Amino acid sequence: MATAQTSEVFNCTPEEFFKIVSDFEKYPEFLPEVKSVKITKNDGHVKEMEYSVSLVKTFKYKLQSTENAPSKVDFHFIGGDVFKTMKGSWQIAPEGADKCKVNYSVEATFGMLVPGPMANTLVSVNLPIMINNFKKRIKTVYGK
Repeated sequence: MATAQTSEVFNCTPEEFFKIVSDFEKYPEFLPEVKSVKITKNDGHVKEMEYSVSLVKTFKYKLQSTENAPSKVDFHFIGGDVFKTMKGSWQIAPEGADKCKVNYSVEATFGMLVPGPMANTLVSVNLPIMINNFKKRIKTVYGK
């Protein structure tokens, strides 16, 4: 199983961060590896979506997210090309007056024959880039 986790302080409120992290269809605007996200089912705080992602090659997978505004977004794998399983979460908490602390974690197993070290690299190498892209998005959207 490949795992990755990080904690970061973002220059926005929990509500502002939640709006960005739960606006899945906008991910292609600021996460270059995400080519598209299509919400296929929306039951309010539970959504199913199909991602098209390009890392070395393009692949698709479906996730279901459960939102608990403004403090948490859980997600888990429900189908697709590369992964056998995937689950994770964004946990969002206030940090001072106008900031939030975000704990992100993901665990994944791969359906095809991917050696453990390569699987960990695929999951963890992209993490700092993704977090930096969320920081840039906050600056673009909120000017912070």
